[in-house]
Amino acid sequence: MAQSKKTLITHNGRFHADDIFACAALQILLDAQGEAYEIIRTRDLDVIATGDFVFDVGGEYDSETNRFDHHQQGRAGARENGIFYSSLGLIWKSYGEAISGSKEVAAIVEKNLVETIDAGDNGMETFTAISNRPLPYLIQNAFSAFMPTWKEEPKLATESFMKLSGWAKEILEREIVKAKDLLEAENAVEEIYKNASDKRVLILPERYPWEELLLKYPEPLLVIVQPSSGGWKVEGVFKNQGSFERRMYLPEAWAGKLNEEMASASGVPDAIFCHNGRQLAVTHSKEGALKLAELALQA
Repeated sequence: MAQSKKTLITHNGRFHADDIFACAALQILLDAQGEAYEIIRTRDLDVIATGDFVFDVGGEYDSETNRFDHHQQGRAGARENGIFYSSLGLIWKSYGEAISGSKEVAAIVEKNLVETIDAGDNGMETFTAISNRPLPYLIQNAFSAFMPTWKEEPKLATESFMKLSGWAKEILEREIVKAKDLLEAENAVEEIYKNASDKRVLILPERYPWEELLLKYPEPLLVIVQPSSGGWKVEGVFKNQGSFERRMYLPEAWAGKLNEEMASASGVPDAIFCHNGRQLAVTHSKEGALKLAELALQA
């Protein structure tokens, strides 16, 4: 007997990042459950009423019956930080833990991806534009590039939606993988921090994503790590989230130096590079990196 397909229904016409990612999230959920499904884009109320999952259309939010719209009067609620839910956020609230495998992973994906998509769809600003400067090119802009222009057939929108929901599915799956690995790294970095005799310089045995993890610890100034490109790197710890400013910079005499010039300026024979911004330097060996960190702290 043929397996019946679940129906995923959203609106036709113009698409946005929230309905694309909402569709992607449901696909991951149903794939994991071994369920077959069909994606339908329509505004026909009779068809909508038959949907197993209805999102971003229908004028109703009811998680018990898998209705996930947010366009109705009064919206569909907001988070504690004031960001209103869109269809993606509503689905993630119900199924994020099941989709990502844990409450902790779901929370990271919520913060890094879901909230930004919800905010954008509800017209809520999450950053400040600078006069006469270009705005960031967001994923919403990338999706919008696939909307048919006035010279193209409107029906191409559904073809683009299907293509983009597949792309969004891959992005969401990668965000889940990254969140899982981030949690593992967080535990490892915490142990390294606790066991460090000098908490100003932390030596990381793996390429952990330390940039945000170290913000909660006040002492670290420099990190030593072996990058994938080889050698060893000494890098300043970021001062604040979302800022390029560092808690500490390397000596001015090292700025922009390469190879022999860097070795001479620093007194470390295997030092090979210091960035002009003085936020990082590279050596051939771990011992050289340690020596650069020691000299920088003494400067």
